[in-house]
Amino acid sequence: MSPVRPAAVQQTHSALPTVRRLVVFLLLFALVLVGASGLAGLLDRLLAAGAALAANDVGGLARSLAFAVVGGSLAAILWWIVWRRLGEEAERASLGWGLYVAGIYGVALITSAAALLGMGAQLVAGGSAQWRPSLAIGIVWAGVWAWHRWMWLHPGKGPRRLNGVPTVVGSVFGLILGTGGTITALGGLLDAALQVLAVAPSLGRPWWVSVVQSLVWAAGGCLVWWWHWIPGGGRFLSSGLANVAVAVFGVLGGCILALSGTVTALFVLLRLVFDRDPASRLLDPLGPALAAAAIGSLLWTYHAALADGRSGQMRQAVRLLASGAALVAAASGIGVIVNAALGLAETTLAGTDTRTLLLGGISALAIGGPVWWRVWNPTGHPDGAGPDRAGADSAGAEDRPESGAPPSGKGAGGRRIYLVAIFGLSAVVALVTLLVIGYQAFEYLLDGANRGSLAGRVRAPLGLLVATGLVAGYHYGAWRRERAALPPGAPPPRRTIGHVILVTGSDPAPLSRVISDAGGARITVWKRADGGLTGSGRPNQPDLGLLAQALEGVSGERVLVVIGPDARIDVVPLAGGE
Repeated sequence: MSPVRPAAVQQTHSALPTVRRLVVFLLLFALVLVGASGLAGLLDRLLAAGAALAANDVGGLARSLAFAVVGGSLAAILWWIVWRRLGEEAERASLGWGLYVAGIYGVALITSAAALLGMGAQLVAGGSAQWRPSLAIGIVWAGVWAWHRWMWLHPGKGPRRLNGVPTVVGSVFGLILGTGGTITALGGLLDAALQVLAVAPSLGRPWWVSVVQSLVWAAGGCLVWWWHWIPGGGRFLSSGLANVAVAVFGVLGGCILALSGTVTALFVLLRLVFDRDPASRLLDPLGPALAAAAIGSLLWTYHAALADGRSGQMRQAVRLLASGAALVAAASGIGVIVNAALGLAETTLAGTDTRTLLLGGISALAIGGPVWWRVWNPTGHPDGAGPDRAGADSAGAEDRPESGAPPSGKGAGGRRIYLVAIFGLSAVVALVTLLVIGYQAFEYLLDGANRGSLAGRVRAPLGLLVATGLVAGYHYGAWRRERAALPPGAPPPRRTIGHVILVTGSDPAPLSRVISDAGGARITVWKRADGGLTGSGRPNQPDLGLLAQALEGVSGERVLVVIGPDARIDVVPLAGGE
């Protein structure tokens, strides 16, 4: 039997605390869910005044009691054990503790807010019989949320890692809830006004009921967003997760809402001109479309301005996302127009469905095309490579196009990745569309009955093929032009550092750019507990040139970079091990 090596024993022992924490926090997570569910069920029965506690649901009462008594008691005991150990720095800085707090915080916030706002909406509609379950769930989960918020912000035992995730989760949830409620409320108001103009009497319950219900959701969502975004400091977060939330939910989400709403509004206006259907029926989608266009434009504008104050890579990312959304709208319009044109050629008279399809394609192209041209700006660079002039300027002189040369460096790398991604996706869609066209053609030729025409069978996939072919061809050409304009024989940047741990109290974005240029592959930012402040209470930003000099000649798998309160820079290569 071969002896066990000491290194293997040491690695096994070092992994045991991580596994223990993972198991403990997963178990605590499940017990809190079970206990809260049981308490909500019991509270619902207590709120049912005048009704028997068990009534005809003895099994439901037994389940709630088991969940509350057994699950809640075990959760309390396990939490007390965990809470006592959190005085140790290793426990407080563990990833499991941060994941647990962020997970339960998000679940409790979403559940309690949805239940309480749903109860408010039901009361507005007169649903007095359905408010008790929502109230019970809202009260219990609001208590769980307040409990975990206290733990999250505890000065001595709050999580060291992932401590910004609850803020991001609350901001995103409030943004989604507030945006949806505001669009629905504003759309209802506009729809009611348009129906009055069309002299169409409203049917059913009063129109203002759904508007007020939507306002309840909008007010609750805006309150949650404001609480995490303004007092909670969400707008100052610069972590990777915070940047992704701003780019995806703020810029991309707002862009999609604005484009879809504007396209739908233009489509309705064109139908009012060319269609003979009753105006009251044609105006149905116009109110929600105008509301989506207005709110989406506000979201897009606000978050794009917010991204402009961050790193050059962030600015470029939001422009590429907006460009991709507009490109999808424009390409969809081209495909639909080709589809409708084939339908018009197939028949001697333009049918209603074909005319409506053509108007939809024209609307998508008329809106998506100019927006894509404005955001992507194909004439802004000689190679037509992309829009990011502001992002390139901040990324460094090597990212600026000069003397007709295309941009290079990290900014150009992001654009090239975008070009390759769009070309690849378009090529895949075109390939699948070709297979569909081939199948339809062979089926038509082999079918003796020959039901329908070949043009009618293939016009939809053929329109998609034309659109994706144009998109793939343009982006492939742009990628080739940018690649050909690169300096010949320029070697790729040599990676000398595998992982950099940056400890700072100042803005990490410019420091991260310098570290990446110096050969760092992956960067983890740790915020100083003392903030790294100067005597005046302001974060002390170090000189970027001194940081670049300090990293010259440094190599290793892991390197620690510490920015002191007096802007002192310490670069420490770390030894192996976990």
